[in-house]
Amino acid sequence: MQIRFKPKQRLLTRMFLTSLSIIALVGFGLAWLVNLLYAQNSYNEETAELIAEIPKVAAELREHDLIPETSEWLDENNTPEKYIIASCNEEFKQVWTSSLAVDRGLFDTCERFNEIRFDSPPYYLNLADSKNYFVYLLSVEIAKQKYNLLVMKDAQKLEQEFDKFSRRTYWRLGMILALALVLLISAGYWGMRPLVRMRNELHQVSSGKAKALSEDYPVELEGVTQALNQLLVQSSAQQERYQNAMNDLAHSLKTRLAAVHAITDDQTLSKSSASEKIMEQVSQMDQLVKYQLKRAMLGRKGLKQEQTLVAPLIDQLSQMLFKVYRDKQIQFSADIPDDQVFPGDKGDLMELCGNLMENAFKLCISKVAVTARYSDNSEFVLIVEDDGPGVPEAIRQRIIERGVRADTQKAGQGIGLAVCNEIVSSYNGSLSIDTSSLEGARFTIKIPL
Repeated sequence: MQIRFKPKQRLLTRMFLTSLSIIALVGFGLAWLVNLLYAQNSYNEETAELIAEIPKVAAELREHDLIPETSEWLDENNTPEKYIIASCNEEFKQVWTSSLAVDRGLFDTCERFNEIRFDSPPYYLNLADSKNYFVYLLSVEIAKQKYNLLVMKDAQKLEQEFDKFSRRTYWRLGMILALALVLLISAGYWGMRPLVRMRNELHQVSSGKAKALSEDYPVELEGVTQALNQLLVQSSAQQERYQNAMNDLAHSLKTRLAAVHAITDDQTLSKSSASEKIMEQVSQMDQLVKYQLKRAMLGRKGLKQEQTLVAPLIDQLSQMLFKVYRDKQIQFSADIPDDQVFPGDKGDLMELCGNLMENAFKLCISKVAVTARYSDNSEFVLIVEDDGPGVPEAIRQRIIERGVRADTQKAGQGIGLAVCNEIVSSYNGSLSIDTSSLEGARFTIKIPL
């Protein structure tokens, strides 16, 4: 099977051909109209000259009383050296022929003219002598008798003048088309420069040298550039979500793996009990993996769709953290009503409580407290506090950024509080840090219902 490759069409070529075709069509149409107007104008000028001379001839004839009741006066006063004339009655029957017309044998002029008299002037006829003539029609009344005078002029001279005028018109049109082509090429390249610039900027974006297209594009391309920039922002945000989700997943799994190690090292647990607790941690890991993948695909706001009981999840997390930090003998208290719910996804609540409680267990001296309630302002409030060294006021705002850590003496990635802040922000809530009544750090989350 033979595959035929269709050549690519260039937008610039299309624009040139279309524009040039339009200009040529309009130009030749105007040239044809100009030539037609020139011919009609010449006819009208000649007719006006003839009409201007008739009163002089008629006045002179009337002065000498040379206008009889018959038409014989026309033969006596004919000027054959100047005009080729045929006189027709109202039905265009030839009643008189000038001597010059007789010499040329033009005896059927009126009958031939009658066939074309309803056309628009100028009137152009090939007469009995096989020559071409321009015919001028003059309607006159002599001795109370109406006549149609046909004055004929050899078309050769007029055709030469018309041809000369036409050649000059089309030559000028050719110059205009050449100039138009030059201007079209200039306008095309000038008009296509923004697209060439857009192509270059897209190459820079794809190579990582730029993050977005510049904004100073023509109005016609603003919608395209804005859509492309929005697409680039969405792609960057999606990539960032994937990266953050993987970092968050690693951060979350770290605690569960530590709990698994603590369970396997706990000699007081029976084999079946240890296996059960390990499977519980593995199940939590599976939930975390699914949650983070879902979050990476949908983004935070796509997960706000359910309510989660708080107390069972806090109890589950505390039991896991007791095993991880069993050497500290931590006193843990939870002030949470049994029916207290979190207005969102279980995975979000696990991330919030897991990160905050892990920090509290890791940094406390001996006490950790968790409180959950609804405030008078119709907000869900979650408070996690400890009796550790607290967070210096100067860095309280900075530590919720990714990679920034308050405690640089212990291992960590500095993303736990950033994850919490991202989740809270997706619910239009707030995360604040201040001093606890236990004299350590207190983290307060408020989420509007």
